[in-house]
Amino acid sequence: MFFKKYRDKEEGVIRSFDMGSPGVKVAAAVIFIICVVMVIIAIFPSVWVFLASFKDIKEFRRNPTIFPSTFDIAKFIKTWNDLDFFQYYINSMISVTGSVICAIFFNGLMAYGLGILKPKGHKIVFAMVLWSLLIPATTSLVALFVNINRIGLNGSFVPLWLAMGANAFYVVLFKQFFEQLPKSLIEAATLDGCGNLQTFTRVVLPLSRPIMMVVAIFALNAAWSDFLLPFLLLANTPKETVMVRLFAFRTSNATDVEVLRAIAFSILPPIILFAVFQKQIMQNVVSAGIKG
Repeated sequence: MFFKKYRDKEEGVIRSFDMGSPGVKVAAAVIFIICVVMVIIAIFPSVWVFLASFKDIKEFRRNPTIFPSTFDIAKFIKTWNDLDFFQYYINSMISVTGSVICAIFFNGLMAYGLGILKPKGHKIVFAMVLWSLLIPATTSLVALFVNINRIGLNGSFVPLWLAMGANAFYVVLFKQFFEQLPKSLIEAATLDGCGNLQTFTRVVLPLSRPIMMVVAIFALNAAWSDFLLPFLLLANTPKETVMVRLFAFRTSNATDVEVLRAIAFSILPPIILFAVFQKQIMQNVVSAGIKG
């Protein structure tokens, strides 16, 4: 049964005609087993969090088993209502949505100038972008926080959005992809009277859906799990995100099990998102890798 899927396989490392060798079959089985073990190791912490969340505080402290005695979903509902988690979900979704849009538009616009327009001095600018990758983000956090306070954006989602729109790594990804686009299409848009911004929004971006999906995935994960800057800007305000509120649970009256349930709530949206769009995500990642 395991080797039937290779019967009509004509591409990849192991193809149909390779399965005639006993050594290849053994190697394929070993690789499969190793991958299964790695998957189990990777997902075990998340599975443990979900299973432990079904316990009450007494069972959690006294019973070291992985599986709870009962699977009562009412415990999750009670924790959700007690901690008012819905509002933090809304705040995080606002932060994530704006961050993804800014990550795609502003970084893509920067890469469009460096990779397609290429004005005078673009090599120097791109070198500075690459150099910024060597600078730890925390070294500029104090200056960034002071400037945000000076312009009155403290307690707002806007700095979080703009910070994601100035990411050197995303600029490099976009630039490498844009340089592979057919120049004839861009020239045709110019001849039709499109300006630089119109060419970017109407021609370049629609052709760049694979790399846009890749950047969106990175930005979504980074914005959802970001803690330090949201904590500095949004702590003790009605706009606290999920990760900021999780940190506050340490000093609240929430029990250890309630904190675990809150952690389960926090990791559930990315899991659901990946499960629903897994096929599209993988196709776009592979397409972007081949194109770039």
